[in-house]
Amino acid sequence: MRLVIARCSVDYAGRLSAHLPSATRLILVKADGSVSIHADDRAYKPLNWMSPPCSLKEADTTWTVTNKAGEKLIITLEEVLHDSSHELGVDPGLVKDGVEAHLQELLADRMEVLGAGWQLIRREYPTAIGPVDILCRDSDGATVAIEIKRRGEIDGVEQLTRYLELLNRDPLLAPVKGVFAAQEIKPQARVLATDRGIGCVVLDYDELRGIEDDKLKLF
Repeated sequence: MRLVIARCSVDYAGRLSAHLPSATRLILVKADGSVSIHADDRAYKPLNWMSPPCSLKEADTTWTVTNKAGEKLIITLEEVLHDSSHELGVDPGLVKDGVEAHLQELLADRMEVLGAGWQLIRREYPTAIGPVDILCRDSDGATVAIEIKRRGEIDGVEQLTRYLELLNRDPLLAPVKGVFAAQEIKPQARVLATDRGIGCVVLDYDELRGIEDDKLKLF
């Protein structure tokens, strides 16, 4: 990961246009190719960003970040206060609590609640950035990656998106669809998932233990 603290202005050119006037900001360049611009507030949320896959070209005081759609993030550096790179290695991912782990186990044992003909391929399917909770096939034989959370928020959708990007590079699996499953899914997470073509499943812990099947809702 590269950390750059600089006085800079930022312009975004794509479906919309946006401008950040000159100020001191943190620029993060991650190993996955993403670039994000941060202020000293807003918690984890960047002011602007470009998700991978994208390319970064540096020329004197201008950085140009371009994604596969041709959208550009242009960073004009006025003064660089700090520039360092750090090797973080492979992250083991979020350690699930007991409820999430049990939900994964229950759903893997009862794939039929997602639909007739759904079949488990493997739990904790390994990828270079961590294991996918469940990899399975739907009734049409298509590969589906399922990410399970107790509480479904935007970061869970982002995590599943990263898994899907990797899995879809494997010709033996592609095309791979995604399903985001949780006991509760926040509206913002549902909107983001829908925008990315990811299905959402609301899980009822008690129902999933075998009392009834019809309370599981696939949207």
